[in-house]
Amino acid sequence: MDGDAVSGVLAEERYPVRFGHGVFSSGRMSAEAQSAAVAGLQKAAGCIKDLEIQKYRAVATSAVRESPNRREFVRAVKQRAGISVEVIPGTEEMRLVHAAVSRRMLMGTEQWIMVELGGGSVEVALASSSRISWCETHAMGAVRLLELFAPGGKETKDFLELLTEYAATMRLSARARAAQGYGFIATGGNIEVLARIAGAESGPPGGTGIPRIKRGALRKVILELSRMTASERMRLFELRPDRADVILPAAVVYLHLATVFEADDILAPGGGIREGIVLDLAEKLDHRRTLRDEGAIDDAVSLGRKYSFDEAHSVHVARLAEQLFDQLTEIHGLAVRDRLLLVAAAILHDIGDFVSLKGHHKHSLYLISRAELRGLSAREVFLVGNIARYHRKSAPSVHHAEFALLSAADRERVRRLAAILRIADALDKEHQEKIRRVAVRVAGGRVEILAGRDGDLVLERWALEKKSDLFRRVFGVEVALVGQEADGDS
Repeated sequence: MDGDAVSGVLAEERYPVRFGHGVFSSGRMSAEAQSAAVAGLQKAAGCIKDLEIQKYRAVATSAVRESPNRREFVRAVKQRAGISVEVIPGTEEMRLVHAAVSRRMLMGTEQWIMVELGGGSVEVALASSSRISWCETHAMGAVRLLELFAPGGKETKDFLELLTEYAATMRLSARARAAQGYGFIATGGNIEVLARIAGAESGPPGGTGIPRIKRGALRKVILELSRMTASERMRLFELRPDRADVILPAAVVYLHLATVFEADDILAPGGGIREGIVLDLAEKLDHRRTLRDEGAIDDAVSLGRKYSFDEAHSVHVARLAEQLFDQLTEIHGLAVRDRLLLVAAAILHDIGDFVSLKGHHKHSLYLISRAELRGLSAREVFLVGNIARYHRKSAPSVHHAEFALLSAADRERVRRLAAILRIADALDKEHQEKIRRVAVRVAGGRVEILAGRDGDLVLERWALEKKSDLFRRVFGVEVALVGQEADGDS
């Protein structure tokens, strides 16, 4: 999917509902806010019906997440609007934002500090183009700060001072405090407005056209905004009422974090949770074109995201494993059900990286075996964990405690499926999806893999030689990567 994947908008509506006014002051969503939200979602349901939308996702963030009457609200939406609302954690918010940002700007191979500021919370993460290394959520959103220091929207003369001192109390983790020297990306509607007010430049780093605010310029904007009333901000900068009152608290949080991370430039690429949801839905639908059994595969992807896996690599390896399985049926002799176990293991093979890079294959087994994947029994999930465990390093052995627990038949299944997984993983050694598809030819006791490719395959050939030993022992044939498939689409 390219960066224009969400172009061609068919309909767009905005229904301002500020749950935080109730939640952050009284601890509960007010009846008025709930009614307004339900009414807006009823209109959205009408759009879904009129446009014949097949897939949708509705999410709620910090205000609903923190409210003790959230279940009552979710039930009301389902009953009156027919929409299922999912209350998501801060890590999922950031994952969706990352999906949008990574398509709007060239993140390259570098790592970036990403800050997503909402009404109730701010998410801080370290991310690259392919993954989020870590993410933490802090209860310091723009609406929350407004409620705390300007209840009723009445800003006092020491409002800026209170905001600045309170932002300084944010308790970032040790790993966050140690993250210095990275580029700084800010998201959320407030930073886009602040970029406009500050007259942000566009250009590198991060790609052409990305607004870039100097930290000093943001500090000047904060001083300017602090001398105005909300009404004056509305008039002078053409702001909506629900933006004019929170723009100053938001700016203070952005400035504080940019200072902590010693970022001179703040990039504001735009995009957020809404765009991320659209992209995520499209990616899921694309996965399902080749990855069968929607429930188990969806759960595998969700589990991988929980542990911040390299999703692009993992899904690509799953596709390659699936292609190999389908073309090697005469050699492996496995059942259709085993195909699903292989795909799930391929998606999850690297999740042990979350615990430790060293021995991550063993950690993958531990994490998978304690999870649930829809449509798979506990025994099958344990098989998936064992297959993932043997995607690298030593071959399956009865001297390994978890493998020894399997029946003789299941041990053989694991050997065969792990052998195929190793080949698929080797074919994406650089995590760059150079080999987009494979065609398999079996001749003279040798399996030849012809690869549709993008770039040289020197490292992939080397990896295949290193990882094909299990395949050779299990199936009694050699494996070789012989060249590029000549024809066809990728």
